Amino acid sequence: MTTAPIITTSALTKRFGRATALDGLDLHVDEGEVHGFLGPNGAGKSTTIRVLLGLIKPSSGTASVFGLDPWADPETIHRDVAYVPGDVSLWPGLTGGEAIDLLASLRGGAEAALRAELIEQFEFDPRKKARTYSKGNRQKVALIAAFARPARLYILDEPSSGLDPVMESVFRQQVQRVRAAGATVLLSSHVLSEVEQLCDRVTIIREGRVVESGSLAELRHLSRTSFRVSGMADAAAVRALPGVHDLVAVGDSVEFEADADAIPAVLAAVAGGGAHAVTAAPASLESLFLRHYSETR
Repeated sequence: MTTAPIITTSALTKRFGRATALDGLDLHVDEGEVHGFLGPNGAGKSTTIRVLLGLIKPSSGTASVFGLDPWADPETIHRDVAYVPGDVSLWPGLTGGEAIDLLASLRGGAEAALRAELIEQFEFDPRKKARTYSKGNRQKVALIAAFARPARLYILDEPSSGLDPVMESVFRQQVQRVRAAGATVLLSSHVLSEVEQLCDRVTIIREGRVVESGSLAELRHLSRTSFRVSGMADAAAVRALPGVHDLVAVGDSVEFEADADAIPAVLAAVAGGGAHAVTAAPASLESLFLRHYSETR
Protein backbone atom coordinates (compact mmCIF):
# COMPACT_ATOMS: atom_id res chain seq x y z
CA MET A 1 0.00 0.00 0.00
CA THR A 2 1.28 3.44 -0.86
CA THR A 3 1.16 6.27 1.61
CA ALA A 4 0.07 8.97 -0.83
CA PRO A 5 -2.68 10.97 0.88
CA ILE A 6 -6.07 10.87 -0.82
CA ILE A 7 -7.76 13.04 1.82
CA THR A 8 -6.11 15.58 4.09
CA THR A 9 -7.55 18.27 6.31
CA SER A 10 -5.51 20.64 8.44
CA ALA A 11 -6.96 22.80 11.23
CA LEU A 12 -10.30 22.50 9.43
CA THR A 13 -12.94 24.73 11.01
CA LYS A 14 -16.57 25.29 10.10
CA ARG A 15 -18.92 27.60 11.95
CA PHE A 16 -22.63 28.03 11.43
CA GLY A 17 -23.35 31.31 13.14
CA ARG A 18 -22.30 30.86 16.76
CA ALA A 19 -22.21 27.07 16.49
CA THR A 20 -18.87 25.44 15.72
CA ALA A 21 -19.29 22.17 13.82
CA LEU A 22 -15.59 21.60 13.10
CA ASP A 23 -12.92 22.91 15.44
CA GLY A 24 -9.44 22.42 13.97
CA LEU A 25 -10.00 18.95 12.50
CA ASP A 26 -6.89 17.13 11.19
CA LEU A 27 -7.71 14.08 9.06
CA HIS A 28 -5.38 12.00 6.89
CA VAL A 29 -6.56 9.15 4.66
CA ASP A 30 -3.96 7.20 2.68
CA GLU A 31 -4.44 5.77 -0.77
CA GLY A 32 -5.76 2.21 -0.81
CA GLU A 33 -7.01 2.06 2.78
CA VAL A 34 -10.45 1.70 4.31
CA HIS A 35 -10.59 4.44 6.91
CA GLY A 36 -13.27 4.44 9.60
CA PHE A 37 -14.63 7.85 10.58
CA LEU A 38 -16.39 7.62 13.94
CA GLY A 39 -18.11 9.83 16.44
CA PRO A 40 -21.49 10.38 18.09
CA ASN A 41 -24.27 12.33 16.42
CA GLY A 42 -23.28 15.97 16.16
CA ALA A 43 -19.54 15.24 16.28
CA GLY A 44 -18.97 16.79 12.85
CA LYS A 45 -18.67 13.73 10.60
CA SER A 46 -21.28 14.76 8.04
CA THR A 47 -20.03 18.35 8.03
CA THR A 48 -16.54 17.07 7.24
CA ILE A 49 -17.90 14.97 4.40
CA ARG A 50 -19.81 17.94 2.97
CA VAL A 51 -16.59 19.97 3.01
CA LEU A 52 -14.73 17.13 1.24
CA LEU A 53 -17.45 16.99 -1.41
CA GLY A 54 -17.26 20.74 -1.98
CA LEU A 55 -20.82 21.29 -0.81
CA ILE A 56 -19.87 23.80 1.89
CA LYS A 57 -16.89 26.11 2.30
CA PRO A 58 -14.80 25.85 5.46
CA SER A 59 -14.56 28.87 7.74
CA SER A 60 -10.80 28.33 8.05
CA GLY A 61 -8.16 25.67 7.64
CA THR A 62 -7.65 23.52 4.57
CA ALA A 63 -9.07 20.39 2.98
CA SER A 64 -7.86 18.48 -0.05
CA VAL A 65 -9.02 15.44 -2.02
CA PHE A 66 -6.57 14.01 -4.59
CA GLY A 67 -4.44 17.06 -3.78
CA LEU A 68 -7.22 19.41 -4.96
CA ASP A 69 -9.34 21.94 -3.07
CA PRO A 70 -12.92 20.58 -2.97
CA TRP A 71 -14.44 24.05 -2.90
CA ALA A 72 -12.38 25.33 -5.85
CA ASP A 73 -12.43 22.21 -8.03
CA PRO A 74 -15.41 19.99 -7.14
CA GLU A 75 -16.14 18.80 -10.69
CA THR A 76 -12.70 17.23 -11.16
CA ILE A 77 -12.91 15.55 -7.75
CA HIS A 78 -16.43 14.21 -8.28
CA ARG A 79 -15.39 12.33 -11.45
CA ASP A 80 -13.47 9.91 -9.23
CA VAL A 81 -15.63 9.92 -6.08
CA ALA A 82 -18.60 7.66 -5.33
CA TYR A 83 -20.71 9.02 -2.48
CA VAL A 84 -23.43 7.26 -0.48
CA PRO A 85 -25.34 9.23 2.18
CA GLY A 86 -27.10 7.67 5.13
CA ASP A 87 -30.53 9.02 4.18
CA VAL A 88 -31.21 8.67 0.48
CA SER A 89 -33.93 10.72 -1.23
CA LEU A 90 -34.99 9.66 -4.73
CA TRP A 91 -37.14 11.04 -7.52
CA PRO A 92 -40.53 9.46 -6.72
CA GLY A 93 -41.62 9.11 -10.34
CA LEU A 94 -38.51 7.22 -11.48
CA THR A 95 -38.06 3.49 -11.18
CA GLY A 96 -35.21 2.22 -9.08
CA GLY A 97 -33.31 1.22 -12.21
CA GLU A 98 -33.74 4.68 -13.72
CA ALA A 99 -32.51 6.26 -10.49
CA ILE A 100 -29.44 3.99 -10.49
CA ASP A 101 -28.65 4.95 -14.07
CA LEU A 102 -29.13 8.65 -13.42
CA LEU A 103 -26.85 8.60 -10.38
CA ALA A 104 -24.22 6.50 -12.13
CA SER A 105 -24.31 8.79 -15.17
CA LEU A 106 -22.86 11.58 -13.05
CA ARG A 107 -19.58 9.63 -13.12
CA GLY A 108 -19.80 8.33 -16.69
CA GLY A 109 -22.40 5.60 -16.38
CA ALA A 110 -22.66 2.15 -14.80
CA GLU A 111 -20.86 -0.90 -16.13
CA ALA A 112 -23.74 -3.06 -17.37
CA ALA A 113 -22.47 -6.44 -16.15
CA LEU A 114 -21.48 -5.04 -12.75
CA ARG A 115 -24.82 -3.24 -12.42
CA ALA A 116 -26.71 -6.47 -13.11
CA GLU A 117 -24.55 -8.41 -10.66
CA LEU A 118 -25.11 -5.86 -7.91
CA ILE A 119 -28.87 -5.82 -8.48
CA GLU A 120 -28.89 -9.59 -8.06
CA GLN A 121 -26.66 -9.60 -4.99
CA PHE A 122 -28.64 -6.86 -3.24
CA GLU A 123 -31.91 -8.68 -4.16
CA PHE A 124 -33.24 -5.43 -5.57
CA ASP A 125 -36.24 -4.96 -7.88
CA PRO A 126 -35.35 -2.07 -10.22
CA ARG A 127 -38.77 -1.99 -11.91
CA LYS A 128 -40.71 -0.42 -9.05
CA LYS A 129 -41.23 3.31 -8.67
CA ALA A 130 -38.98 4.95 -6.10
CA ARG A 131 -42.01 6.24 -4.18
CA THR A 132 -42.78 2.64 -3.16
CA TYR A 133 -39.34 1.88 -1.73
CA SER A 134 -38.54 1.39 1.93
CA LYS A 135 -35.52 3.10 3.45
CA GLY A 136 -33.48 -0.04 2.91
CA ASN A 137 -34.37 -0.17 -0.78
CA ARG A 138 -33.58 3.51 -1.25
CA GLN A 139 -30.21 2.78 0.31
CA LYS A 140 -29.69 -0.07 -2.14
CA VAL A 141 -30.22 2.33 -5.07
CA ALA A 142 -27.37 4.56 -3.84
CA LEU A 143 -25.10 1.62 -3.08
CA ILE A 144 -25.64 -0.05 -6.45
CA ALA A 145 -25.07 3.25 -8.27
CA ALA A 146 -21.87 3.83 -6.27
CA PHE A 147 -20.42 0.35 -6.77
CA ALA A 148 -21.57 -0.12 -10.39
CA ARG A 149 -18.73 2.02 -11.73
CA PRO A 150 -15.20 1.93 -10.31
CA ALA A 151 -14.12 5.01 -8.35
CA ARG A 152 -10.81 6.09 -6.93
CA LEU A 153 -12.48 7.17 -3.66
CA TYR A 154 -15.69 5.98 -1.99
CA ILE A 155 -17.14 8.30 0.65
CA LEU A 156 -19.75 6.33 2.60
CA ASP A 157 -21.77 8.14 5.27
CA GLU A 158 -23.76 5.56 7.28
CA PRO A 159 -24.14 3.53 4.06
CA SER A 160 -25.71 0.40 5.56
CA SER A 161 -28.45 2.30 7.38
CA GLY A 162 -31.74 0.46 6.85
CA LEU A 163 -30.17 -2.73 5.52
CA ASP A 164 -30.91 -6.12 7.05
CA PRO A 165 -28.00 -8.33 8.19
CA VAL A 166 -27.85 -10.26 4.91
CA MET A 167 -27.62 -7.07 2.88
CA GLU A 168 -25.05 -5.66 5.32
CA SER A 169 -22.92 -8.68 4.46
CA VAL A 170 -23.29 -7.91 0.74
CA PHE A 171 -22.25 -4.32 1.43
CA ARG A 172 -19.13 -5.47 3.29
CA GLN A 173 -18.22 -7.75 0.38
CA GLN A 174 -18.42 -4.80 -2.00
CA VAL A 175 -16.18 -2.65 0.19
CA GLN A 176 -13.65 -5.47 0.31
CA ARG A 177 -13.89 -5.84 -3.49
CA VAL A 178 -13.16 -2.19 -4.28
CA ARG A 179 -10.38 -2.06 -1.72
CA ALA A 180 -8.76 -5.11 -3.32
CA ALA A 181 -8.94 -3.21 -6.63
CA GLY A 182 -6.93 -0.35 -5.09
CA ALA A 183 -9.68 2.09 -4.19
CA THR A 184 -9.74 4.19 -1.02
CA VAL A 185 -12.78 4.19 1.26
CA LEU A 186 -13.80 6.71 3.92
CA LEU A 187 -16.46 4.95 5.98
CA SER A 188 -18.54 6.81 8.54
CA SER A 189 -20.60 4.32 10.51
CA HIS A 190 -22.31 3.72 13.83
CA VAL A 191 -21.99 -0.04 13.30
CA LEU A 192 -18.73 -0.61 15.15
CA SER A 193 -18.54 -4.28 14.25
CA GLU A 194 -18.70 -3.23 10.59
CA VAL A 195 -15.85 -0.79 11.07
CA GLU A 196 -13.83 -3.40 12.94
CA GLN A 197 -14.22 -5.90 10.11
CA LEU A 198 -13.48 -3.51 7.26
CA CYS A 199 -11.17 -0.72 8.35
CA ASP A 200 -7.39 -0.48 8.29
CA ARG A 201 -7.36 2.70 10.40
CA VAL A 202 -9.94 4.73 12.26
CA THR A 203 -10.33 8.33 13.32
CA ILE A 204 -12.65 9.16 16.23
CA ILE A 205 -13.92 12.72 16.52
CA ARG A 206 -15.81 14.58 19.19
CA GLU A 207 -17.15 18.14 19.03
CA GLY A 208 -15.41 18.73 15.73
CA ARG A 209 -11.95 17.60 16.86
CA VAL A 210 -9.96 14.40 16.47
CA VAL A 211 -9.60 12.58 19.78
CA GLU A 212 -8.05 9.30 18.57
CA SER A 213 -6.58 8.16 15.27
CA GLY A 214 -4.60 5.10 14.26
CA SER A 215 -4.78 1.48 13.24
CA LEU A 216 -7.08 -0.83 15.17
CA ALA A 217 -4.04 -2.54 16.69
CA GLU A 218 -2.72 0.81 17.91
CA LEU A 219 -6.05 1.91 19.36
CA ARG A 220 -6.58 -1.36 21.18
CA HIS A 221 -3.56 -0.52 23.30
CA LEU A 222 -5.69 2.32 24.66
CA SER A 223 -8.53 0.00 25.58
CA ARG A 224 -9.06 -2.45 28.41
CA THR A 225 -9.46 -6.19 28.58
CA SER A 226 -12.57 -7.51 30.32
CA PHE A 227 -12.14 -10.38 32.81
CA ARG A 228 -14.58 -12.77 34.46
CA VAL A 229 -13.01 -14.88 37.21
CA SER A 230 -14.74 -17.67 39.10
CA GLY A 231 -13.69 -19.35 42.34
CA MET A 232 -11.50 -16.68 43.94
CA ALA A 233 -11.81 -16.80 47.71
CA ASP A 234 -10.86 -13.14 48.03
CA ALA A 235 -10.79 -10.63 45.20
CA ALA A 236 -9.15 -7.93 47.31
CA ALA A 237 -5.72 -8.67 45.83
CA VAL A 238 -7.04 -7.98 42.35
CA ARG A 239 -9.06 -4.95 43.41
CA ALA A 240 -5.97 -3.32 44.89
CA LEU A 241 -3.91 -3.60 41.72
CA PRO A 242 -3.16 -0.43 39.73
CA GLY A 243 -4.92 -0.52 36.37
CA VAL A 244 -7.90 -2.60 37.53
CA HIS A 245 -11.28 -0.91 37.09
CA ASP A 246 -14.95 -1.49 37.94
CA LEU A 247 -14.59 -4.75 39.84
CA VAL A 248 -18.00 -6.18 40.78
CA ALA A 249 -19.21 -9.51 42.20
CA VAL A 250 -21.58 -11.52 40.02
CA GLY A 251 -22.70 -14.66 41.85
CA ASP A 252 -19.59 -16.66 42.66
CA SER A 253 -17.54 -14.72 40.12
CA VAL A 254 -15.98 -11.29 39.84
CA GLU A 255 -15.90 -9.13 36.73
CA PHE A 256 -13.53 -6.26 36.08
CA GLU A 257 -11.55 -4.46 33.40
CA ALA A 258 -7.77 -4.15 33.28
CA ASP A 259 -5.44 -1.84 31.42
CA ALA A 260 -2.98 -3.55 29.07
CA ASP A 261 0.06 -2.99 31.31
CA ALA A 262 -1.80 -4.40 34.34
CA ILE A 263 -2.55 -7.80 32.80
CA PRO A 264 0.60 -9.65 34.00
CA ALA A 265 -0.08 -8.61 37.61
CA VAL A 266 -3.77 -9.49 37.24
CA LEU A 267 -2.97 -12.98 35.99
CA ALA A 268 -0.52 -13.54 38.83
CA ALA A 269 -3.10 -12.43 41.42
CA VAL A 270 -5.80 -14.59 39.85
CA ALA A 271 -3.52 -17.63 39.78
CA GLY A 272 -2.63 -17.11 43.42
CA GLY A 273 -6.21 -16.60 44.48
CA GLY A 274 -7.49 -20.10 43.78
CA ALA A 275 -9.55 -19.25 40.66
CA HIS A 276 -10.88 -22.26 38.75
CA ALA A 277 -12.14 -20.42 35.64
CA VAL A 278 -10.95 -17.28 33.88
CA THR A 279 -12.47 -15.63 30.81
CA ALA A 280 -10.71 -12.70 29.15
CA ALA A 281 -12.35 -10.74 26.35
CA PRO A 282 -9.90 -8.90 24.10
CA ALA A 283 -10.27 -5.19 23.67
CA SER A 284 -12.75 -4.18 20.99
CA LEU A 285 -13.34 -0.99 19.07
CA GLU A 286 -16.72 -0.75 20.77
CA SER A 287 -15.19 -0.86 24.24
CA LEU A 288 -12.69 1.83 23.28
CA PHE A 289 -15.38 4.00 21.74
CA LEU A 290 -17.82 3.71 24.63
CA ARG A 291 -15.18 4.07 27.32
CA HIS A 292 -13.64 7.10 25.65
CA TYR A 293 -16.93 8.96 25.41
CA SER A 294 -18.11 8.02 28.87
CA GLU A 295 -14.88 9.47 30.31
CA THR A 296 -14.77 12.68 28.27
CA ARG A 297 -18.31 13.92 28.56
